Amino acid sequence: MPTFEEARCIILDRVGILDSETVDLLDSAGRVLAEDIAAPWNLPPCSNSAMDGYAVCAEDCQGPVALPIIDYVPAGGRAGKQLEPVTAIKIMTGAPIPDKCDSIVPLEQAREKDGLVHITGGVRKHQHVRFAGEDVCKGEIVLRTGDIIRPIEVNMLAALGKSRVAVFRRPRVAILATGDELLALGESPCEGKIINSNSYGLAAAVKTLGAIPVLLGIARDNVENHRELISAGLNADALITSAGVSVGDRDFVRHVLTELAIEQVFWRVDVKPGKSFAFGIRDDVPVFALPGNPVSTMLTFEEFVAPALRKMMGRKQVLPQMVAAELQNDLKETPDRTCLARVYTEYIDGKYVARSAGKQETGLTTTLRKANSIAVLPPGFRTLTKGDHITLHFLSSDAGSSGVIDPYFEVSCKRNQEL
Repeated sequence: MPTFEEARCIILDRVGILDSETVDLLDSAGRVLAEDIAAPWNLPPCSNSAMDGYAVCAEDCQGPVALPIIDYVPAGGRAGKQLEPVTAIKIMTGAPIPDKCDSIVPLEQAREKDGLVHITGGVRKHQHVRFAGEDVCKGEIVLRTGDIIRPIEVNMLAALGKSRVAVFRRPRVAILATGDELLALGESPCEGKIINSNSYGLAAAVKTLGAIPVLLGIARDNVENHRELISAGLNADALITSAGVSVGDRDFVRHVLTELAIEQVFWRVDVKPGKSFAFGIRDDVPVFALPGNPVSTMLTFEEFVAPALRKMMGRKQVLPQMVAAELQNDLKETPDRTCLARVYTEYIDGKYVARSAGKQETGLTTTLRKANSIAVLPPGFRTLTKGDHITLHFLSSDAGSSGVIDPYFEVSCKRNQEL
């Protein structure tokens, strides 16, 4: 039975990055770049004005001066005349710099009257001039494989003329619930029966990461139905099952995985909750067998499955950024295994502070709903009290105080480090 950290390392070592596909530029937002992008031209392509104002020669403007305006250059236009000594050309932002001009005087710092522009002096050479290639030089590698495409990257790609771009493929993740006790969404619960909520929670988590959920439905408590649906799930890029991984006489997942020649890499993890989490693989398709308790299901997804899916999508930062936080109330001791405690964390007065989100029993989904972070507590810790420090990470789906908003996970982690 691997430890918490060993299990994550094993999974990430066995899971590979998916192949790439070419998509329209707007469809690339939030995806991971699968090619290096070299600039086909300079940005800006020509030297231009950074301000609405007057193109001048700085040498002519070292004292109060009145210069005749000999031309006008709008954005998108070109000067019809070359700048002559002791003259000025009126120019708009983005317009190409006229020949012989080396500076721009903003409109606010000059006064125009009767065809003359009055300048009080103090003009610096090259002020408010944007030079060709100042931002990006032709041939420069601007974006690299593995970069996340945020809106600013989309802007840059458009400026470089890229209408389509190569990105790593989003994994199709098959999701299967198991058990005769489960009802489909829309049915009314009755004694001994519960709604299949895990499939929808997992599908939402998969979608939040940027992957594609594929709901397989519910495998009933017989080998044939398990075999049929698990076989279908192996046609996806990854398969997640929930429940049916314990040792009860109606827990069929492990039996069917063996029958289908799926390598069972490990079948337990030294963690609470989530001890019965299992991981297997067949033909590069990872299989994640999650416990059935909703809290354990979502936590094992967060800690073990989400990092694997991030790697499959080409992310560089696949594990959540850990931060230290000061505890605001007590946390009881845990058995001799890593404990995943649900906490609520805020950034106050220059530090992270965390408090328990409530009772930590795995049957209480409301506690996980109230949490925005998970404290990873080492094996055998004693009761922690107010003022003690813990190590935690924010839930990847949380968009609150964490600043972790997928699909920009690496950027968010850097922000947390800077804080």
